[in-house]
Amino acid sequence: MHPRTIVAALVAAAIGLASGIFIGRVSGNAGAPSDIGVDAGFARDMQTHHDQAVEMSLIVRDRTDDETIRSIAYDMLRTQAHQSGQMAGWLQSWGLSPTSSQEPMAWMDHGNHAGHGDIPETADGAIMPGMATAEELTRLRGLSGTEAEVYFLQLMIRHHVGGIPMAEAAVESATEPEVKRLAQSILDSQGAETETMTDLLTERGAKPLE
Repeated sequence: MHPRTIVAALVAAAIGLASGIFIGRVSGNAGAPSDIGVDAGFARDMQTHHDQAVEMSLIVRDRTDDETIRSIAYDMLRTQAHQSGQMAGWLQSWGLSPTSSQEPMAWMDHGNHAGHGDIPETADGAIMPGMATAEELTRLRGLSGTEAEVYFLQLMIRHHVGGIPMAEAAVESATEPEVKRLAQSILDSQGAETETMTDLLTERGAKPLE
């Protein structure tokens, strides 16, 4: 099964769980977050960010026999697929579209966050900071063994770092308590994961991407 198909299946299952939890939470959507606000923007963009992390984790799982890398990849795909489903469930319960006509991360300005000056640069061809391009994903699929491990770690470290400003903006400016909680959880868990992955990269004689 193609990684994108597996991603969709994992997220769909998580959406069902999240929808069950939040159904009835907003009566007639009264008091639901704004379609262009921080809560909705974070849910949409972080879901997109997470879905690619799940895809990369699925790719490397099949490209290496290293149990440490496979374990980390499994933990990431399980956690981020669940969180992606949560965010999709929120949008559904708020009566909002899963997509927006706004540019990615434009909502950060609506929240009076620091703006885009502290956001990492976006790679050519990538949707948002930290995300891999189609060419980079193709390259990862073509590697195996230690080479796949190194490139996965490099891509995922950059991916985690790229998502930090979004999570920080949601912690600072989101109005929904569950959104703030998830954003803080992402900051905490991905900070620890980045340290672990950097150590694993060093063990393999490599450095993070510039």
